[in-house]
Amino acid sequence: MIDDSFRRILPRYSSFLITLYGSLRLTPNAITLLGAGVGAAAAVWVALDRPLLAIGTWWFGRLLDGTDGIYARATDRATPFGAYLDILLDMFAYSVMIAGFAVLHPELGSRWLVTLLLYVLCITSALALGSQEEQLQLDARDDRGLRLGAGLAEGGETGIAYTLFLLFPAWIAELTAVWIAVLITTVIARTMLAWRRLR
Repeated sequence: MIDDSFRRILPRYSSFLITLYGSLRLTPNAITLLGAGVGAAAAVWVALDRPLLAIGTWWFGRLLDGTDGIYARATDRATPFGAYLDILLDMFAYSVMIAGFAVLHPELGSRWLVTLLLYVLCITSALALGSQEEQLQLDARDDRGLRLGAGLAEGGETGIAYTLFLLFPAWIAELTAVWIAVLITTVIARTMLAWRRLR
């Protein structure tokens, strides 16, 4: 939900990073891989109960993820494979964080499993809706290489949820319940949107 706003704003403030990537002779796909690696490191910090390190590492990884496409377009190196790799490693980063939380809070094991199941449904519904919208030549809402259907819970909301889990561990049961409800709402709302737009 909030990703579109950040996607419009980020290019205005990322020129330093784009220049840095170029000076280091990095490819856009290398930035994508680096972002995923940083996301995995954040999951390790979660499992080790180092919340501030986990939060800082997570958001740094998301900054890399948010600028790989900007860099690709700025250097005329955007490719379909890059778009594929980006969404694949996004889901890796989101999921490996859940593994970290499962280590930190094993008492909520069933909730972490439900969250992963809902992630599968969320990304499947987003990809399916985006693909069908593209086939029907409906207007796109952004310039990403891979079209995703709109939804309540996207990358920004996921990062906020993880941050809250780490900052308020005493409320982890309540926060995970709310997050699961948000994910369920996302799947239902996106399915209703698909029903309206595609039938």
